[in-house]
Amino acid sequence: MKRGDPVELQQIAHEARQRSSGWYRTPEGQPRGFIHTHALDELWFHTGTACNLACPFCLEGSKPGDNRLQLMRFDDARPYIDEALTLGVKQFSFTGGEPFINRDIIRLLDYALHHRPCLVLTNATEPLMKRIRQLEPLRDLAHPLHFRVSLDHYDAATHDQGRGAGMFAQALAGMRKLHAMGFHLSVASQMLAGMPPDKVAQRYAEVFRAEGLPEDLHRIEFPEFYPPEAVVTAPQITQSCMTDFQTVSSRRAFMCAFSRMVVKQNHRCRVYACTLVDDDPDYALADTLTESLRIPVSMKHHRCYSCFKFGASCSELK
Repeated sequence: MKRGDPVELQQIAHEARQRSSGWYRTPEGQPRGFIHTHALDELWFHTGTACNLACPFCLEGSKPGDNRLQLMRFDDARPYIDEALTLGVKQFSFTGGEPFINRDIIRLLDYALHHRPCLVLTNATEPLMKRIRQLEPLRDLAHPLHFRVSLDHYDAATHDQGRGAGMFAQALAGMRKLHAMGFHLSVASQMLAGMPPDKVAQRYAEVFRAEGLPEDLHRIEFPEFYPPEAVVTAPQITQSCMTDFQTVSSRRAFMCAFSRMVVKQNHRCRVYACTLVDDDPDYALADTLTESLRIPVSMKHHRCYSCFKFGASCSELK
Protein backbone atom coordinates (compact mmCIF):
# COMPACT_ATOMS: atom_id res chain seq x y z
CA MET A 1 0.00 0.00 0.00
CA LYS A 2 1.47 3.34 -1.04
CA ARG A 3 1.13 6.39 1.16
CA GLY A 4 -1.76 8.56 0.06
CA ASP A 5 -3.55 5.85 -1.94
CA PRO A 6 -7.32 5.35 -1.46
CA VAL A 7 -6.89 2.35 0.86
CA GLU A 8 -4.59 4.29 3.16
CA LEU A 9 -6.81 7.37 3.13
CA GLN A 10 -9.81 5.20 3.97
CA GLN A 11 -7.90 3.67 6.90
CA ILE A 12 -6.89 7.10 8.23
CA ALA A 13 -10.50 8.29 7.94
CA HIS A 14 -11.67 5.21 9.86
CA GLU A 15 -9.14 5.81 12.64
CA ALA A 16 -10.09 9.48 12.79
CA ARG A 17 -13.74 8.63 13.41
CA GLN A 18 -12.73 6.73 16.55
CA ARG A 19 -11.43 9.88 18.26
CA SER A 20 -13.21 12.56 20.25
CA SER A 21 -13.86 16.01 18.81
CA GLY A 22 -11.22 17.38 21.20
CA TRP A 23 -8.58 15.58 19.13
CA TYR A 24 -9.03 18.18 16.41
CA ARG A 25 -10.12 21.40 18.13
CA THR A 26 -9.62 23.16 21.44
CA PRO A 27 -12.63 23.95 23.67
CA GLU A 28 -12.57 27.42 22.07
CA GLY A 29 -12.86 25.88 18.60
CA GLN A 30 -9.32 26.59 17.42
CA PRO A 31 -7.51 23.96 15.31
CA ARG A 32 -5.25 21.76 17.43
CA GLY A 33 -1.53 21.52 16.97
CA PHE A 34 -0.38 18.20 15.54
CA ILE A 35 2.87 16.28 15.19
CA HIS A 36 3.56 14.28 12.04
CA THR A 37 5.72 11.20 12.55
CA HIS A 38 8.78 11.06 10.31
CA ALA A 39 10.26 7.71 11.43
CA LEU A 40 10.09 4.89 13.94
CA ASP A 41 13.45 5.31 15.64
CA GLU A 42 12.38 4.00 19.05
CA LEU A 43 9.74 1.49 20.09
CA TRP A 44 8.63 1.38 23.72
CA PHE A 45 6.89 -1.48 25.48
CA HIS A 46 4.87 -0.89 28.61
CA THR A 47 5.56 -4.02 30.64
CA GLY A 48 2.55 -3.38 32.93
CA THR A 49 1.63 -1.05 35.80
CA ALA A 50 2.40 -3.62 38.51
CA CYS A 51 5.25 -2.42 40.74
CA ASN A 52 6.84 -3.34 44.06
CA LEU A 53 6.44 0.28 45.21
CA ALA A 54 3.41 2.55 45.53
CA CYS A 55 4.84 6.03 45.06
CA PRO A 56 2.07 8.64 45.45
CA PHE A 57 3.53 10.77 42.64
CA CYS A 58 3.87 7.95 40.09
CA LEU A 59 2.85 9.21 36.67
CA GLU A 60 1.55 5.72 35.83
CA GLY A 61 -0.28 5.18 39.13
CA SER A 62 1.69 1.95 39.56
CA LYS A 63 1.56 -0.15 42.72
CA PRO A 64 1.75 -3.80 43.81
CA GLY A 65 -0.78 -5.90 41.91
CA ASP A 66 -1.95 -3.02 39.72
CA ASN A 67 -3.37 -4.07 36.35
CA ARG A 68 -4.54 -0.80 34.79
CA LEU A 69 -2.10 -1.84 32.09
CA GLN A 70 -1.55 -5.57 31.95
CA LEU A 71 1.76 -7.42 31.94
CA MET A 72 3.28 -7.54 28.47
CA ARG A 73 4.13 -11.12 27.55
CA PHE A 74 6.76 -12.30 25.11
CA ASP A 75 4.17 -13.52 22.62
CA ASP A 76 2.45 -10.12 22.81
CA ALA A 77 5.62 -8.16 22.10
CA ARG A 78 7.45 -10.30 19.55
CA PRO A 79 5.25 -9.38 16.54
CA TYR A 80 5.82 -5.69 17.26
CA ILE A 81 9.56 -6.18 17.60
CA ASP A 82 9.59 -7.96 14.25
CA GLU A 83 7.44 -5.30 12.60
CA ALA A 84 9.58 -2.51 14.05
CA LEU A 85 12.69 -4.07 12.52
CA THR A 86 11.11 -3.83 9.08
CA LEU A 87 10.46 -0.14 9.76
CA GLY A 88 14.08 0.66 10.62
CA VAL A 89 13.79 0.96 14.40
CA LYS A 90 17.02 1.97 16.18
CA GLN A 91 16.22 1.05 19.81
CA PHE A 92 13.74 -0.86 21.96
CA SER A 93 12.82 0.61 25.35
CA PHE A 94 10.89 -0.91 28.26
CA THR A 95 8.98 0.92 30.98
CA GLY A 96 6.47 0.11 33.73
CA GLY A 97 5.47 -0.19 36.56
CA GLU A 98 8.61 -2.04 37.41
CA PRO A 99 9.70 -4.10 34.39
CA PHE A 100 11.49 -6.71 36.49
CA ILE A 101 8.21 -7.78 38.07
CA ASN A 102 7.26 -9.12 34.64
CA ARG A 103 8.40 -12.74 34.40
CA ASP A 104 8.99 -12.38 30.64
CA ILE A 105 11.33 -9.39 30.85
CA ILE A 106 14.57 -11.38 30.46
CA ARG A 107 13.21 -13.28 27.48
CA LEU A 108 12.00 -10.01 25.93
CA LEU A 109 15.39 -8.38 26.39
CA ASP A 110 17.23 -11.43 25.07
CA TYR A 111 15.19 -11.39 21.86
CA ALA A 112 15.35 -7.62 21.37
CA LEU A 113 19.10 -7.38 22.10
CA HIS A 114 19.86 -9.76 19.27
CA HIS A 115 18.61 -7.01 16.95
CA ARG A 116 18.96 -3.56 18.57
CA PRO A 117 20.18 -1.75 21.71
CA CYS A 118 17.71 -1.67 24.59
CA LEU A 119 16.82 0.71 27.42
CA VAL A 120 15.05 -0.40 30.61
CA LEU A 121 13.52 1.98 33.16
CA THR A 122 13.75 0.52 36.67
CA ASN A 123 13.79 1.45 40.35
CA ALA A 124 16.78 -0.96 40.71
CA THR A 125 15.49 -2.45 43.96
CA GLU A 126 14.32 -5.94 44.93
CA PRO A 127 12.71 -7.12 41.63
CA LEU A 128 15.87 -6.28 39.69
CA MET A 129 18.17 -7.82 42.29
CA LYS A 130 16.19 -11.07 42.23
CA ARG A 131 16.98 -11.36 38.50
CA ILE A 132 20.52 -9.98 38.57
CA ARG A 133 22.16 -13.30 37.63
CA GLN A 134 19.75 -13.67 34.72
CA LEU A 135 21.18 -10.46 33.28
CA GLU A 136 24.69 -11.86 32.95
CA PRO A 137 24.16 -13.63 29.58
CA LEU A 138 22.70 -10.42 28.14
CA ARG A 139 26.13 -8.77 28.34
CA ASP A 140 27.36 -10.99 25.52
CA LEU A 141 24.62 -10.27 22.99
CA ALA A 142 24.97 -8.25 19.81
CA HIS A 143 23.77 -4.93 21.23
CA PRO A 144 24.18 -3.01 24.53
CA LEU A 145 21.69 -2.87 27.39
CA HIS A 146 21.18 0.43 29.21
CA PHE A 147 19.39 0.96 32.53
CA ARG A 148 17.76 4.21 33.65
CA VAL A 149 17.28 4.24 37.42
CA SER A 150 14.73 6.41 39.21
CA LEU A 151 16.51 8.45 41.89
CA ASP A 152 14.07 11.16 42.92
CA HIS A 153 16.48 13.23 44.98
CA TYR A 154 20.14 13.38 45.95
CA ASP A 155 19.07 13.28 49.60
CA ALA A 156 18.24 9.80 50.92
CA ALA A 157 15.53 10.93 53.34
CA THR A 158 13.75 13.00 50.70
CA HIS A 159 13.90 10.15 48.19
CA ASP A 160 12.58 7.67 50.75
CA GLN A 161 9.62 9.89 51.71
CA GLY A 162 7.95 8.90 48.45
CA ARG A 163 9.41 5.44 47.85
CA GLY A 164 9.73 3.97 51.31
CA ALA A 165 12.43 3.58 53.93
CA GLY A 166 15.68 2.19 52.60
CA MET A 167 14.79 2.53 48.92
CA PHE A 168 17.54 5.10 48.25
CA ALA A 169 20.18 2.69 49.54
CA GLN A 170 18.64 -0.20 47.60
CA ALA A 171 18.58 1.79 44.36
CA LEU A 172 22.24 2.75 44.74
CA ALA A 173 23.17 -0.86 45.54
CA GLY A 174 21.41 -1.93 42.36
CA MET A 175 23.23 0.75 40.39
CA ARG A 176 26.59 -0.36 41.77
CA LYS A 177 25.89 -3.93 40.76
CA LEU A 178 24.79 -2.99 37.25
CA HIS A 179 27.82 -0.75 36.80
CA ALA A 180 30.16 -3.51 38.00
CA MET A 181 28.58 -5.84 35.45
CA GLY A 182 29.44 -3.39 32.70
CA PHE A 183 25.97 -2.09 31.85
CA HIS A 184 25.33 1.52 30.86
CA LEU A 185 23.49 3.66 33.44
CA SER A 186 21.56 6.91 33.63
CA VAL A 187 19.31 8.46 36.28
CA ALA A 188 15.81 9.95 36.16
CA SER A 189 14.35 12.49 38.57
CA GLN A 190 11.88 15.36 38.68
CA MET A 191 13.06 18.93 38.26
CA LEU A 192 13.94 20.42 41.65
CA ALA A 193 12.44 23.88 42.05
CA GLY A 194 14.33 26.67 43.75
CA MET A 195 17.81 25.26 43.19
CA PRO A 196 20.16 26.13 40.31
CA PRO A 197 20.62 23.20 37.90
CA ASP A 198 24.41 23.24 38.35
CA LYS A 199 24.01 22.87 42.12
CA VAL A 200 21.61 19.95 41.65
CA ALA A 201 24.09 18.31 39.29
CA GLN A 202 26.88 18.85 41.82
CA ARG A 203 24.93 17.17 44.62
CA TYR A 204 24.06 14.17 42.47
CA ALA A 205 27.71 13.91 41.40
CA GLU A 206 28.74 13.81 45.06
CA VAL A 207 26.34 10.90 45.67
CA PHE A 208 27.60 8.99 42.64
CA ARG A 209 31.24 9.54 43.54
CA ALA A 210 30.66 8.32 47.11
CA GLU A 211 29.11 5.13 45.71
CA GLY A 212 31.98 4.43 43.33
CA LEU A 213 29.87 5.34 40.30
CA PRO A 214 30.85 7.72 37.48
CA GLU A 215 30.02 11.18 38.78
CA ASP A 216 29.00 12.33 35.30
CA LEU A 217 26.17 9.80 34.87
CA HIS A 218 23.62 11.19 32.45
CA ARG A 219 20.51 12.51 34.23
CA ILE A 220 17.01 13.02 32.80
CA GLU A 221 14.89 15.61 34.61
CA PHE A 222 11.13 15.68 34.19
CA PRO A 223 8.59 18.41 34.87
CA GLU A 224 5.42 17.59 36.81
CA PHE A 225 3.32 15.20 34.71
CA TYR A 226 0.57 14.40 37.29
CA PRO A 227 -1.02 10.97 37.89
CA PRO A 228 -3.05 9.12 35.21
CA GLU A 229 -6.46 10.60 34.35
CA ALA A 230 -5.74 13.71 36.42
CA VAL A 231 -7.81 16.74 35.43
CA VAL A 232 -5.18 19.39 34.77
CA THR A 233 -5.72 22.88 33.41
CA ALA A 234 -2.98 23.54 30.89
CA PRO A 235 -2.72 26.02 28.01
CA GLN A 236 -4.15 24.66 24.77
CA ILE A 237 -1.65 23.97 22.00
CA THR A 238 -3.10 25.25 18.76
CA GLN A 239 -2.01 24.90 15.18
CA SER A 240 -0.51 28.39 15.30
CA CYS A 241 1.43 27.51 18.50
CA MET A 242 3.21 24.77 16.60
CA THR A 243 4.23 27.12 13.80
CA ASP A 244 4.84 30.34 15.77
CA PHE A 245 6.83 28.83 18.65
CA GLN A 246 8.24 25.65 17.09
CA THR A 247 10.41 25.01 14.06
CA VAL A 248 10.54 22.07 11.68
CA SER A 249 13.57 20.83 13.60
CA SER A 250 11.98 21.20 17.06
CA ARG A 251 8.78 19.48 15.94
CA ARG A 252 10.84 16.52 14.76
CA ALA A 253 12.33 16.29 18.27
CA PHE A 254 8.98 15.55 19.94
CA MET A 255 8.86 11.88 20.92
CA CYS A 256 5.66 11.25 18.99
CA ALA A 257 7.55 12.29 15.84
CA PHE A 258 9.90 9.30 16.04
CA SER A 259 8.55 6.76 18.55
CA ARG A 260 5.55 4.68 19.59
CA MET A 261 4.59 2.59 22.63
CA VAL A 262 2.82 -0.79 22.76
CA VAL A 263 0.37 -1.19 25.64
CA LYS A 264 -1.69 -4.18 26.75
CA GLN A 265 -5.10 -3.37 28.20
CA ASN A 266 -8.24 -5.47 28.41
CA HIS A 267 -6.27 -8.40 26.94
CA ARG A 268 -5.52 -6.44 23.76
CA CYS A 269 -2.34 -4.79 22.56
CA ARG A 270 -2.56 -1.37 20.95
CA VAL A 271 -0.02 1.14 19.67
CA TYR A 272 -0.09 4.43 21.55
CA ALA A 273 1.39 7.72 20.40
CA CYS A 274 3.91 8.00 23.24
CA THR A 275 4.88 6.83 26.71
CA LEU A 276 2.95 9.59 28.52
CA VAL A 277 -0.59 9.36 27.16
CA ASP A 278 -1.77 5.83 27.93
CA ASP A 279 -4.60 7.18 30.12
CA ASP A 280 -6.43 8.63 27.09
CA PRO A 281 -7.98 6.19 24.58
CA ASP A 282 -7.77 8.79 21.81
CA TYR A 283 -4.02 8.12 21.74
CA ALA A 284 -4.45 4.40 21.03
CA LEU A 285 -3.67 4.98 17.38
CA ALA A 286 -3.86 1.53 15.80
CA ASP A 287 -3.28 -2.19 16.11
CA THR A 288 -0.05 -2.13 14.11
CA LEU A 289 2.98 0.12 14.06
CA THR A 290 2.67 0.70 10.33
CA GLU A 291 -0.88 1.99 10.69
CA SER A 292 0.01 4.14 13.69
CA LEU A 293 2.77 6.00 11.87
CA ARG A 294 0.29 7.36 9.33
CA ILE A 295 -1.84 9.12 11.93
CA PRO A 296 -0.91 12.70 12.93
CA VAL A 297 -0.75 13.06 16.72
CA SER A 298 -2.89 15.70 18.45
CA MET A 299 -1.28 17.86 21.14
CA LYS A 300 -4.40 17.83 23.31
CA HIS A 301 -3.14 15.93 26.37
CA HIS A 302 -2.01 18.06 29.30
CA ARG A 303 1.34 16.23 29.26
CA CYS A 304 1.84 17.44 25.69
CA TYR A 305 2.15 20.94 27.13
CA SER A 306 5.06 19.81 29.31
CA CYS A 307 6.80 18.56 26.20
CA PHE A 308 5.92 21.78 24.37
CA LYS A 309 7.10 24.11 27.17
CA PHE A 310 10.06 22.23 28.61
CA GLY A 311 11.18 20.03 25.70
CA ALA A 312 10.54 17.04 27.96
CA SER A 313 11.32 13.62 26.49
CA CYS A 314 11.54 10.08 27.83
CA SER A 315 13.96 9.17 25.07
CA GLU A 316 17.74 9.06 25.35
CA LEU A 317 18.34 8.57 21.66
CA LYS A 318 20.96 10.95 20.32
